[in-house]
Amino acid sequence: MDTQSYLPVQPGVGMQENFLSLDDILLSHERLPIRTECPFPRLGYLEKATDAQDIPQGTKMELPLWLSKGLYERKRRVLSVELPKVYREGWRTVFNADPNVVDLHKMGPYYYGLGSQMLHFDSPENPEIAQTLLQTFIGRFRRNMDSSQNAYNEDTSPLVERLDCLEKVLFTSGQSGLNGFQSWEKGRASQLTASSLVLNYRKRKMADVPP
Repeated sequence: MDTQSYLPVQPGVGMQENFLSLDDILLSHERLPIRTECPFPRLGYLEKATDAQDIPQGTKMELPLWLSKGLYERKRRVLSVELPKVYREGWRTVFNADPNVVDLHKMGPYYYGLGSQMLHFDSPENPEIAQTLLQTFIGRFRRNMDSSQNAYNEDTSPLVERLDCLEKVLFTSGQSGLNGFQSWEKGRASQLTASSLVLNYRKRKMADVPP
């Protein structure tokens, strides 16, 4: 019987969000630099730098991701979203040169998740952002998984402190596989069990079967 009080829910993939995931909830509160394209009446309390009742057009401020997405409209210009510096051309050049030198936790810690969400907003730089996200993930993936497979019974804090949240999940998955294999190899595993991915897939299939 599972005694866990909370079963972790995986975050959404790409531009999709899973509102039952704690990681996605925290991601939705990441603050974005925006510029108001019309007056915001009676919302002056959102701008702490002024005591005015209204937010005038052209005000630059920061709003959480969830609110920015809710207010953003392509046809009716309510606000425009500026790129956070880590997704701008200067940092994209750094990532394209060598993504392994960057401390993604310090720059994020939701580098991939927030970058994917930025594609919701119209920007001529969206193709470059998407390409940099993909190449950064590919460039860092092998080192990340190599580290997870070669750190057995040792402190992994130095290995994960520079990782984005998504990379930490992958590292933990690799560690779990390594520990399971080591236990099996030493005869400590009493029986083989299906992976969590297989079990979750079966649950989804059962849920899709009509009563």
